[in-house]
Amino acid sequence: MKRRGLVTLLVLLVSASLLVAGCGQGSGTKATGGASDSKAKELPLGVEVIKIGVQGVLSGSHADYGRQIQMGATLAAEEINGAGGILGSKIELKVMDDELNANVAQKNARYLVSDWGANFIVGTDSSGVALSLGPILKELDTIQIFTHAATEKLTEDLVYKQGIKQIFRTAVPVYQDAIMAAYVFKDMPEVKRFAALNADYEYGHTSWRMFKETLSKFRNDVEFVAEANAPFWTADFTPHLSKLMAAKPDVIFATPWGGEAVMMLRQAVSMGVFEQIDAWWQAMGGSVDVLEGLATDVKRDAFKGKLWGTGRYLHNWPDTPENKAFVKAFQQRWNRYPNYSAETTYSAIYMLKAAIEKSRSIKTGDVIKALEGLKIMTPAGERYIRPEDHQAVYNVPAGRVIFSSDYPIPIVGGDLKIVPADEYYRKPPFN
Repeated sequence: MKRRGLVTLLVLLVSASLLVAGCGQGSGTKATGGASDSKAKELPLGVEVIKIGVQGVLSGSHADYGRQIQMGATLAAEEINGAGGILGSKIELKVMDDELNANVAQKNARYLVSDWGANFIVGTDSSGVALSLGPILKELDTIQIFTHAATEKLTEDLVYKQGIKQIFRTAVPVYQDAIMAAYVFKDMPEVKRFAALNADYEYGHTSWRMFKETLSKFRNDVEFVAEANAPFWTADFTPHLSKLMAAKPDVIFATPWGGEAVMMLRQAVSMGVFEQIDAWWQAMGGSVDVLEGLATDVKRDAFKGKLWGTGRYLHNWPDTPENKAFVKAFQQRWNRYPNYSAETTYSAIYMLKAAIEKSRSIKTGDVIKALEGLKIMTPAGERYIRPEDHQAVYNVPAGRVIFSSDYPIPIVGGDLKIVPADEYYRKPPFN
């Protein structure tokens, strides 16, 4: 009896192991196994699982952006799966670190699609990395919704001019960093001398160039007196700051982001920069990790009320039910506020859901057509995906970084400048 019972137990354990293994092997495009095949055929999309690859920077001083991408994607997938999935098909995610490296990102994309079986991809932080992925996405014939990378060339050149239709972007690009900044300073005639501390790659250089071009259209009395360029992983910004301050600027325009932005701003405080300038524009200064890192400095007024910032989404704006619900859900799930990478990725997953449901398909061509012209309410407000360049259009304000009794961390909330997106977004044909 003991031997028979042991054999029975072993059979049950082996059967259970096979069952668990089988549950983890479903493909985003083809179901396998008799019962699984039968179940899949009953689903409108013909698959049990829709696979979405996710990549961003998960290591180094910018790693919080990749984590926020991961958290936003996970929250959206959990909500959608908890509500029955997309036409009955559940979302499965696989998250990878691109290390802010184009070669790594390209390998990740090929692996996600060719080996893992991804139906779609979301994420990517770096502009340079994003540009390198465009031809790969066309070759793989797989949609990626970019949720952070800001270069205007992604949508203006690769989509509109070169016709790589597999590229979409849910985040506002450098229009936010550069053109929005010009709208702020065009109405401050007391500041005339501008200097730049650029992130030394595509994003930083493009932001400064676009800012200068736009502000010069509004005002003919401004001077651009100095610029310094700081590559990724810069830890000591003091030589760059010394170079800029020697030119006696009224405003510093800065594009380093993440942990580097926090270090840069603290070093500027220690050098007495904020006693000598009228304003500091911190592109993406509204990101939660930057605000968390500067909380003590803002509380003690280290920036003298002169620090301006923006983001691709601000957790404290807009004051809508959708945004309040998202922030609450995010805090409950992760015990943090969402930064813009989280919201843009969360919204990208919901955009895919809407397009798949509209087209009743997961085929790339069908979903591209459904995404083009899509209007969808998101935590950041209503987004509209322009058919011409696949850029999501929506509003994000800029303002001074302040403390509010409503939040435990600083917010971009002082002197908010709200410009209609259609006014400051560049438009096709991008001449």
